[in-house]
Amino acid sequence: MIELEGVPELVDPVMVAAFEGWNDAGDAASTAVAHLDREWKGEVFAALDAEDYYDFQVNRPTVFMEAGVRKITWPTTRLSVVRVGGEKPRDLVLVRGIEPSMRWRSFCNELLGFAHELGVELVVVLGALLGDTPHTRPVPISGTTSDPDLARRMDLEETKYEGPTGIVGVLQEACAHAGVPAVSLWAAVPHYVSQPPNPKATLALLNRLEDLIDVRIPLGELPEDARAWQVGVDQLAAEDSEVAEYVQSLEEARDTAELPEASGDAIAREFERYLRRHDGGGPSAPGGHATADGSDSTSYLRDNPSGRTRPPKPPKPGTDDEESSDD
Repeated sequence: MIELEGVPELVDPVMVAAFEGWNDAGDAASTAVAHLDREWKGEVFAALDAEDYYDFQVNRPTVFMEAGVRKITWPTTRLSVVRVGGEKPRDLVLVRGIEPSMRWRSFCNELLGFAHELGVELVVVLGALLGDTPHTRPVPISGTTSDPDLARRMDLEETKYEGPTGIVGVLQEACAHAGVPAVSLWAAVPHYVSQPPNPKATLALLNRLEDLIDVRIPLGELPEDARAWQVGVDQLAAEDSEVAEYVQSLEEARDTAELPEASGDAIAREFERYLRRHDGGGPSAPGGHATADGSDSTSYLRDNPSGRTRPPKPPKPGTDDEESSDD
């Protein structure tokens, strides 16, 4: 039985979750939740028992010194609460941890137990995958749900993905069976520059989350970090003519495919975000990451012991790839 002592009654609570590992290319999703926790000074009220869900040979504990005393931090998933002020205040329940090594169904049931006790009205799970997207263009964000009514009401895609999945997909399915509205937001990270951090993808996830739950999120230094990241990748790509040519081909494919999408609705959303912003001032787990087709992928921008790998050619404009999320 879950007992939540010291947690006040929450106002219109939304649970926002992200997990390091396969669903977190470039650490974009977990960094987004960490940003929310830091900016709003979240208070941790619960942590799942690490013994129940983690293989410590895969996710090892870390040792640190505090006031001369040797301590150990165990890999786990923690829950914190933050209150978002404004004209319509609401609370966020932030879930941040590592994709569990085992007992995924029990893991999801425990999180849903917290959601039930706290009166959570919506679960939003953030993820990031590797894709054929150029770093020079806006980060593609897809919002998906398995609930047709929710898809229509919140302007989301009804997921039809089939293939390997991670804890994001399992948690969303668990929410559906429990009758809890759930949404997944996915950022596409360029596969040729997958090393964390990726502040541009983190920023894109937070902007989409802001629109979805109608709150204003303080961004701090993220916009400047995103610009600096892009300049750095520009410089690295320019040093290799093959990579530069590949990026150009991705840009052409992206621009051709998305030309019809420069709609009035998209422009209106960006303008509304601009007005909100100016109104009153104001570790990756071993292995690869999720890709558009559910497989693993590695980086192309860095050299590896066997030499630089030639990037694959991007899909032709207008072709219908696999689903862009793995939920």
